[in-house]
This record gives sequence, C-alpha cells and structure tokens, in this order.
Amino acid sequence: MAPFPGSGLAKGLAVTLRTMTRKTVTEQYPDVQPELPPRTRGVIGLFEENCTVCMLCARECPDWCIYIDSHKETVPPAAPGGRERSRNVLDRFAIDFSLCMYCGICIEVCPFDALFWSPEFEYAETDIRDLTHERDKLREWMWTVPAPPALDPAAEEPKEIVAARKTADKLAAAQAAAAAEAEADAEAEAQAGSEPTTPEGGES
Repeated sequence: MAPFPGSGLAKGLAVTLRTMTRKTVTEQYPDVQPELPPRTRGVIGLFEENCTVCMLCARECPDWCIYIDSHKETVPPAAPGGRERSRNVLDRFAIDFSLCMYCGICIEVCPFDALFWSPEFEYAETDIRDLTHERDKLREWMWTVPAPPALDPAAEEPKEIVAARKTADKLAAAQAAAAAEAEADAEAEAQAGSEPTTPEGGES
C-alpha cells in the first residue's frame, strides 16, 4: 500500500513534537562520562599480529594520514628440499589523527582485521605533533576496543568456522580409522601368537 501524501512530513513533525516535550538534560562532562553508542568512532587501534603490510589502508586513506614502513625477510623452507620465501616485516605503523577525518575506510578495506574502532575519544594534546600515534600507542588502544556483538541465533554460521569444522571432522575421522586399523592389527597379531603349534610328524 502506497503511503498517503504528506505522511513523511507528519512523521517528521511527530518526532519534533516528541522532542519538544522532553526535559532538557545537561551532561556534566568531564565529571560524568557520556554514554556512547556501541559503534562510536573514537580512535583506531592496531592489532599488529594481523597486519601483513599489504598497504591497502594507506593507499585507500583519502587524507594520507597513515604511514607504514617495512622490510623483507627471507623465511627458510618449511620442509627439506623446499624453497625459501620472503615476507614483509612491519617496522612502522602510525596514524596522524590531526589529519584523520574518521571515515573508517582503512578499517573497512583491511582484509586481515588488523584495525578496529575504539570508543575512546579523550586523547587531545597541547602539541599537534603528539597526535601522530605510533604502533605502540595504537596497540594500547586495542585494549579499549569493545567485544563484538553476539551473533543472531538465526544467522548462518560463518564460512570460516564451517570450513574449520569440516577440516577438524576429516582429521578426527582419519585418526579414528588409523586407531581402529592399528587395534585390528594388534588383535590379529595376538591371535596369531596364541594359536597352538602342531609338531612335525605328529597329530594334534
């Protein structure tokens, strides 16, 4: 059913009327901390272990406020006869919050979940140069990142968990089959050892 003309205006006026009847409340900040929404964009925390130095966050940042330095290291082969591999090692990860406009693009494009929003907003400085937070400071903000909300009970299970469970089930089945085979071999050997032997030229 199509809405009747003017329904949007009526809804807007209803919101205005409800707001007009409410009592104005002044929050006594900083003595009383504000109750912030769960998805407040305060400061960005870095989970360094997940960072692969892919540079996506720095390239997509519209303000160019992310600075990343890295170097390559050679990793020995995992198995004999394999070849050596190279990997990126993070040297510096810094965010200049005097330039950041809190758009959240860096967090959205990170493919390895290395950047997170923290609701903390009290990090004002008297010197603008102190608003460039290096990776140690960004790591400290990770302790203030709230836990993710619980999943909807009716939601589908994440594909990563499904794949991990299938792998674990296959491994458990293979281990059970190997254990059953070993047990069968052990029983066969025990039965072979317990059978009486018939001397040559004699009757049993």
